[in-house]
Amino acid sequence: MPLSIRQATIDDAEQIGALARVLGYVVNASEMRARLAQLLERTDDLVLVGAEPGSGELAGWLHGAIRTLLISPVTCELEALVVRGSQRRRGVGRELVASLESWALARGAATLTVRSNIVRTESHAFYPGLGYALIKTQHVYRKALTPTSALPA
Repeated sequence: MPLSIRQATIDDAEQIGALARVLGYVVNASEMRARLAQLLERTDDLVLVGAEPGSGELAGWLHGAIRTLLISPVTCELEALVVRGSQRRRGVGRELVASLESWALARGAATLTVRSNIVRTESHAFYPGLGYALIKTQHVYRKALTPTSALPA
């Protein structure tokens, strides 16, 4: 299937939100539009979409970001990758990731890192198939922040 990969535009927000639900992330349309608008302004973030030429329907999307850390060389994080169920195993994800890799290299990234939830078993074969090595498992902690939740100084 020929695929057109391009940078997302604000007009893609609704379909990006609909596809995000595939991963269990429910974001209302106005919030998705606002988030996407912020990311589109940043030079260290990239949101790509893939679609068949002439089709108005997105086959998938990807968000990547350059990270400069004190503890490692410049890296790129693959923040999210979603492919429409009917488009899986057709090279959509592979092409989106390859485009991110090229973008990251051009920005001086030494590595590309992706984190995958343990329940996303399909991705556990997908990424090694693209040459990614499993380097660790980890626990992820989250705390909702409120004005009264900060620890005392």
